[in-house]
Amino acid sequence: MPQLLETLYAKLLAHYGAQYWWPHESKWEIMVGAILTQNTSWRNVERALENLKRADALAPRRIRALRLDRLAKLIRPAGFTSSKPRRLKSLAKFLLRAYADEPDKMRGGDLMTQRAQLLALHGVGPETADAILLYAAHQPIFVIDAYTRRILTRLGLAESNAGYQELQALFMENLPPDAALFNEFHALLDTHAKYTCTKRAPHCAECPLNQMCLRKGLETGDGRGSDGERE
Repeated sequence: MPQLLETLYAKLLAHYGAQYWWPHESKWEIMVGAILTQNTSWRNVERALENLKRADALAPRRIRALRLDRLAKLIRPAGFTSSKPRRLKSLAKFLLRAYADEPDKMRGGDLMTQRAQLLALHGVGPETADAILLYAAHQPIFVIDAYTRRILTRLGLAESNAGYQELQALFMENLPPDAALFNEFHALLDTHAKYTCTKRAPHCAECPLNQMCLRKGLETGDGRGSDGERE
């Protein structure tokens, strides 16, 4: 498995190049983005972030001070305006309480302690917590999302009903604990899923992983992908 994952990473990197994730102007922006990107596209997140910046409302203290209805209006492009404003306020209060409003202070802390702190916050699940830890705190933890699950399933490396922890362990137990590696690997998997290993009509002929795929012929002609999803 370690060699297989290393080959997977090398093929994706050779095909797509370095992705330089996560786009940001500050660590706090990464943390906000991790909340906003829940159940929406990154394009919508960018629009919400731009609204916050134009209103000079992106700083943690600004988030804490904003009325919920005003915050909801600013982040409307990211959707879920009844829940995401509360989640952002909870995150901003946590950052002040635990790290004196300085995300950089998260770097070098105990990974499992920090993960437990984040998971205790309103609306923060494993994927959001791990994205904050990896991209904002530079902690060596692998982020699992729907894109990663799709690729692992189609390659025959995991079952479609595998849990978050099981999929995460696949990477963390077989690769060195390297935040930079996990960062780039996750970004490459997402890029591959968006542009080649798409949910519907994947582009198998041009896929750099074609020879590794244990489920050949994704485009079976019956309107289904290899994961059994109706196109």
